[in-house]
Amino acid sequence: MADAGQVVKGGFLRAIGVFFEYDTPKIVHIRSKKVGVINRLIQIVILTYIIGYAIVYQKGYQDFENVESAATIKVKGVLYPDSKKLNVSIPGVTDRIWDAADYVVPPQENDAFFVTTNVVFTRQEQGSCSEDPTMPDVICNSTKDCPAGESVVNGNGVRTGQCTNFNETLKTCEIYAWCPVENDTLPLKDKALLEDSKKFTVLIKNNIEFPKFKVQRRNILDDQDPEYLQSCRYNSKSETDRLCPIFELGVIVSEAGQHYSKVAVKGGVFAININWKCDLDHSIDRCLPQYTFSRLDREEAKIAKGWNFRYANYYEEAGNSTRDLIKAYGLRFVIKVTGEAGKFSVVPLLLNLGSGLGLLAIATVLCDLVVLYILKKGPFYQDKKYLNVVDEDAFHGFVEVLDSDVEDNRSEQSGILNSGSQGHQRSYDATSQSTPQTDEDSSVKNRRPGQYARLDAD
Repeated sequence: MADAGQVVKGGFLRAIGVFFEYDTPKIVHIRSKKVGVINRLIQIVILTYIIGYAIVYQKGYQDFENVESAATIKVKGVLYPDSKKLNVSIPGVTDRIWDAADYVVPPQENDAFFVTTNVVFTRQEQGSCSEDPTMPDVICNSTKDCPAGESVVNGNGVRTGQCTNFNETLKTCEIYAWCPVENDTLPLKDKALLEDSKKFTVLIKNNIEFPKFKVQRRNILDDQDPEYLQSCRYNSKSETDRLCPIFELGVIVSEAGQHYSKVAVKGGVFAININWKCDLDHSIDRCLPQYTFSRLDREEAKIAKGWNFRYANYYEEAGNSTRDLIKAYGLRFVIKVTGEAGKFSVVPLLLNLGSGLGLLAIATVLCDLVVLYILKKGPFYQDKKYLNVVDEDAFHGFVEVLDSDVEDNRSEQSGILNSGSQGHQRSYDATSQSTPQTDEDSSVKNRRPGQYARLDAD
């Protein structure tokens, strides 16, 4: 019990004593070929990282600015859906001209545009008709199943109170709505009505600025011939045409890894990525855009696949309010502009050098681990590196425990510490004048500030 109490007391005093301690570095100069080579190799690796990667490769000598951008779009193209070739005739859709005013809906968007590729067309008038049987709670057997004045949840109108024939075998509640209700079925199962829209072109005008450097650029270059712009088409494999700002829709979809005829049936969302990576330490003429394309929606989606929406054109016919309801499937293109410009600046260069050189301290830490814990002479180096100094105003409880540990250590090692050649730590008591000192202890105590120990290891 007494030993246990002594252990608890010793641990408690040590915990308190830590509060009254101070650590200061001690410089030990080790002359060892093995340790010296390890240290220099680590330093070379760190310097290579600082200069080769952080400064040169990552351009740590430049100040950077993100791009500010504005883009405008103009779509052109005309097509004629021939009912004979399509084997389907739809009034208002086939056998008529479709131009940009018809298939670009809405006419203007911010950094985006939509092109119609497939439609479900329904010409309607306001009146009474049978509700779509796919709507909930509309199938009926009598008028009791159709309370008048109630709207159909997610339906097309308001119940009139009548139960009418939807077809020869099915009855549904009659509604007051735009009639007939839409038959949400594509006219062609695996083909888009406006598949020839792949030949349409889009002109993208992109103006950018790097405000910090007061640099402005545009994707239509000043040295390009106006006649060339009227006839050119973007081609990623051509050194000249890869800078053409006019794109065919079919090429955009193909560059994104998709088939236009397939994606045009249900629609999809595509990104036109314009990236400006400019090094302003070189000629401004080398600051040019790079175009890439990708599909944003999931091609494998099983529910709510593609992109579609509804809109209507209203007019009067024989005094009746009439509309053409169009469910438009198509391709939505989103323009994403990214970019960064860099220019030489002393401030980031000094910051990267300073932070990089601070990594050189890692070499010292790694070498200490090798010297103290891996090499066979680790205990010898630990004895030279670590030194305990007990001042005259030290915490007394801690001094008692420390003195007791030192005395036990001396008796176990048979005077090894007195010789100065082995052991892990040395203790000096500033209050005791009778403590024997070795020549090495005397030299440490009398050494002037800035002096350090020199060890010849091999």
